Amino acid sequence: MPPKRWSGAAPSEWPGERLGFPEEGRGSVGRPGRRTIALAIDFAVCFVIYAAFFFGNPWASTIIFFVEQVVLITLAGGGFGHLLLGLRVVKVDGTYAGWWRPIIRTFFLILTVPALIWDSDQRGLHDVFAGTVLVRR
Repeated sequence: MPPKRWSGAAPSEWPGERLGFPEEGRGSVGRPGRRTIALAIDFAVCFVIYAAFFFGNPWASTIIFFVEQVVLITLAGGGFGHLLLGLRVVKVDGTYAGWWRPIIRTFFLILTVPALIWDSDQRGLHDVFAGTVLVRR
């Protein structure tokens, strides 16, 4: 008999299985390495803008990151890093994330702690709260 989680749900075989996403390839849940590199790319782009135009303003880098994430996820499905590494943000049902989910997702991502706590589908709490998942394109 397979072990059960404390919630009573059976463990999934791969991240995203219970959400209906494939194990590998297009539409599968983005893995931690790719997601971390994508985030580093987004931070780097935002830092360049901050250093060039807003250096010294204590809130500028956070605001630049927030705007970049919300606008690009809403219009293109992901930030610069996501798009470069073949990832996109979608709703849990696999459809377009809309305009308000990226706002919630990015707000919680900026708080950092929700992004460091994951569920069994490798979604950070920022994605859980927004009802989104980061998948491969």
